[in-house]
Amino acid sequence: MAANTYLTSEERTLLESARVGIAGAGGLGSNCAMHLVRAGVKHLTVVDFDVVNESNLNRQFFFRDQIGQKKVEALKENLLRIEPDVDIKAVDLRLDTASTRSVFADCAIVVEAFDVVDAKAMILAALVGSGKKLVTASGLAGWGRSNAIRLRRMGPDIVAIGDGETSVGKGVAPVSPRVGIAAAMQANAVVSLLLGCEP
Repeated sequence: MAANTYLTSEERTLLESARVGIAGAGGLGSNCAMHLVRAGVKHLTVVDFDVVNESNLNRQFFFRDQIGQKKVEALKENLLRIEPDVDIKAVDLRLDTASTRSVFADCAIVVEAFDVVDAKAMILAALVGSGKKLVTASGLAGWGRSNAIRLRRMGPDIVAIGDGETSVGKGVAPVSPRVGIAAAMQANAVVSLLLGCEP
């Protein structure tokens, strides 16, 4: 991919030299990864244990011919089609506290992109105090109310994206536009943090 001529060489270097971790390769994680690669991030560690299924195609960065593939491998394939030089560690693993700390050890920033509340809490508990920046999300189900999805600081090292209340449930489906807004906001926060700006 041609270098983004709107960025300075220093800004490109900052984006290209950092490693960003993404915990989860579903609606948030796959779309966040896509935005980060398009923004110029060159080193990603993406972790997920699941496979692509048909119900993912309404909001995740996968394609019908990838159904049945491991999500991390399918995502790596798609990201390399955007930028062949990107370095992607695709880790097929169900994270726990110990593996979270080890697999993201070399990441400056970690994006929490899980659906399950317990998994979100585990990531935060494992990495808070580690010196890493964390970008998490909560409350992005349904449709409409785009302006309700906000960025909030949860301390010096944690940025939270979402409305903080609308979780997936009966009558409240995860729908591509709202999931995509949150994923883009997560990626935007990562880029801002890498460039030394307030997200």
